[in-house]
Amino acid sequence: MWNNTRATKLLRIKYPIIQGPFGGGFSSAGLTATVSNCGGMGSFGLNAYNAEEILKINRDIKTLTDQPYALNLWVPLQNDPIEQYTSRAFEQLKDAVRPYFDELGLDVPDYPEYEENTYENQVEAILRAKPPVMSFIFGIPSKEIIHALKQNKTTIIITATTPEEALLAEAAGADLVVASGAAAGGHRASFLNPGAQLLMDTATLVEETLKNIKIPVIAAGGLSDGDAIYKVMKLGASAVQLGTAFLATDESNATDVHKKKLLSEERLKTTLTKIYSGRLARAVANDFTEGLKHLQDDIVAPYPVQGKFLAPLRQAAIARQKWEYVAFWAGEPSSVLVHTSAEKLFHSLTERLAYLSSKDMAD
Repeated sequence: MWNNTRATKLLRIKYPIIQGPFGGGFSSAGLTATVSNCGGMGSFGLNAYNAEEILKINRDIKTLTDQPYALNLWVPLQNDPIEQYTSRAFEQLKDAVRPYFDELGLDVPDYPEYEENTYENQVEAILRAKPPVMSFIFGIPSKEIIHALKQNKTTIIITATTPEEALLAEAAGADLVVASGAAAGGHRASFLNPGAQLLMDTATLVEETLKNIKIPVIAAGGLSDGDAIYKVMKLGASAVQLGTAFLATDESNATDVHKKKLLSEERLKTTLTKIYSGRLARAVANDFTEGLKHLQDDIVAPYPVQGKFLAPLRQAAIARQKWEYVAFWAGEPSSVLVHTSAEKLFHSLTERLAYLSSKDMAD
């Protein structure tokens, strides 16, 4: 049966469909629980939350579902580029974006002060919360963290963008690996070489990853309909992870404007850019991304400085509905998105997969 896979057994779910975690406050307990209650697995991205908020989010999800769900964290980058960022580069950045600030009548801000949610405190909260599943992007948690999670009987998923990253994830003790292809929306989860555009399409990445590792592979990137899902599962993927399609639903915390763009009748035109956050991410292409695509990587401020620096521009643009200055994270879906209900989206996928599977068996 198409829905009886190693991943469904490990994750204790009925269907091999996972809702991708959204960072930056786009996740919601309601969406997470809806997907889990449908028989898949909902996920909640925690990079923007402190320890107390994480514990509350976990409680909120548990009040809405008794089914498996995943929490997700960003692993701090080794050799964080923020340590090498220079004042000269920041002055060049200010000069490059000045016309955009001028257009909205804003002064270009100085280097922003910021306080990050500490990874250590986030992990401590996770260990107290004891979620059924924990997923990570941007790297591999320490062996101590992996051991503590396994002591809690938490299943561990690590995201990879190359077969080499997947091999490291397996060696570190991951139970499953997400093979995130080039079409995936939001931040690229690369960690071996996060500055490079190492891009493999999802099908190729799944095939190459399966040659190297023994743990189940979850395919991600550009999957939004049953036909695309069925193809990667026939290649050997044990489950799939969908982000953009679920981001467009009523249950997500994306804005109405964001959802309207995702549900456009025309195929989304997206681009990989560092300009919004300081890390490579896929978003809807616009005049802002195109106008600044010439900027060298070492001029764009690293995460989280870039986002904090652009915050006044973003806030003024939203107030004036100048949407070209706002990041609308999006992948490149395999089909035009039409579903505004997460439950209807989920059922449309399972029904199509069941049909394709039965057709295959009949043939």
